[in-house]
Amino acid sequence: MGVKTTVVFTDLFGSTSAFEALGNSQATLAVTRITSWIAKVVETHGGRVVKMLGDGVLALFDDNLAAIHTVLELQRIHEKRKSQFEQSKFMPLRIGVASGDVEIVAGDCYGDAVNVASRLSDLSGPFQIWANHEALLGASESNGVRFRKLGPISIRGRVEPCTVYQVDWQEDVETDFLTMQASLDSFQEASDRDVLGGQIELTWRDTHKIFRAFEMPIHLGRIPQADFVVNDPRVSRTHARIEWRNGGLVLVDMSSYGSWVRFSGDGADLLLRREECALHGHGEIALGSSFADATAPTVSFSLS
Repeated sequence: MGVKTTVVFTDLFGSTSAFEALGNSQATLAVTRITSWIAKVVETHGGRVVKMLGDGVLALFDDNLAAIHTVLELQRIHEKRKSQFEQSKFMPLRIGVASGDVEIVAGDCYGDAVNVASRLSDLSGPFQIWANHEALLGASESNGVRFRKLGPISIRGRVEPCTVYQVDWQEDVETDFLTMQASLDSFQEASDRDVLGGQIELTWRDTHKIFRAFEMPIHLGRIPQADFVVNDPRVSRTHARIEWRNGGLVLVDMSSYGSWVRFSGDGADLLLRREECALHGHGEIALGSSFADATAPTVSFSLS
């Protein structure tokens, strides 16, 4: 039987770009500076750091209100500290919070709440906090804090969707907001439909697959372990990634030779070399060779 716990996942948004821009040494220093500060704030507010995750921190709280209080402090203070960083070294936080049963084994933690908090961190955007319903029980909206219901979200590996809220905050208000009970049922209702209801269809030759938003990120590449395999020598082992970000799908090139994107009826071809672009509508993605090459491995996509 697990222990009722609130899990907090923090992640530094844009850390990959920082490593490319700064190099390993400088980027590591910048990331470590922020994650060490996160760990200190967590411990100051009664949380326990389970482990550092490279560009993030996994922490546990016995009290869900303390967890919410802490993540608000993290976002507010980190925003104010922005002026202390060079532009290339500042990385916004995105945070997922979930309450539920957690198993503690050999100093590590496992369970549904861990999976949900991790996924909410991945799905949220920079400067955002996403939390499940249970994490907000007993908390209140005041002093600029608002709980905005996003609706049910499907989580990979989980049978039932979970109801998710975005915790909106203002950095210029006091933080003693946990003053009176609020009813989550009183918040504005969202549709019962999965808020991440989007999906993408990919086709290459005889291969056709549909991926839903909650299955993101997915990887396109030459290796059999890729989510969508394109077996062509011009395609890198892990060539590109498609991820869900802020309500849309984004293609991220990770290859040696680049990716080309062509949208149906929409302008010129777009070349990505370790860059990214938002996907929309219908189109094609050429991997490792441009559309000018009639033999280029080309994946058709359609969003719905």
